[in-house]
Amino acid sequence: MGCELTKLASSSNGSNSKSNNMPSLDACGPPPVDSRLPLTAKQKYTMVASWKGISRAMETTGITMFIKLFEEHADLLNMFTKFKELKTKEEQATSEELQEHANKVMNTLDEGIRGLDDLDTFFEFIHQVGASHRRIPGFKQEYFWRIEEPFLSAVSTTLGDRYTQNVEGIYKLTIKFIIETLVAGYEASANNNVDNTTTSSSKPATKLPDDPNRAS
Repeated sequence: MGCELTKLASSSNGSNSKSNNMPSLDACGPPPVDSRLPLTAKQKYTMVASWKGISRAMETTGITMFIKLFEEHADLLNMFTKFKELKTKEEQATSEELQEHANKVMNTLDEGIRGLDDLDTFFEFIHQVGASHRRIPGFKQEYFWRIEEPFLSAVSTTLGDRYTQNVEGIYKLTIKFIIETLVAGYEASANNNVDNTTTSSSKPATKLPDDPNRAS
């Protein structure tokens, strides 16, 4: 739209366009992105466009990701009561419980990536997801990072030839950004709990009024 307005203004002003300091066509380009996003406007566009291919195969991508995760970190299986007995890839690939969990994780990633246009909403959502992992017994924040390589591997499998070196670099930046935000939400929830506990414990005890009938 900005480029079209520039063209119209230039044509209507004729030779006076330069003297009026109208922007040149060279200034036209993608709108600037939020400085908090570690992607350029072009990279973000590529990321969102590429993700459409993943969104059409969310379940299979999620299953592939978790199979790779458990292959590399078998100890994490013990954290999932519904499918911790699934020791083989075949069992995991056909498990309805694992499919359900994989879909939830992929939907979270999907909402996060689709929210890159509004980082305030993105941060609020991903921070909440990170904080929710405080409720998982035995969960440690470094576990978030264990999903990075399985995610990239699953995306590569789904996209195939479309997973070029350029696209790979963009996905690496994006998943790192998401995981960093998950960790920040996880850590912030601990600080909030400490602050709430401190506030509660630091309140002075309520002093009961002296009983006038009490013997001195």
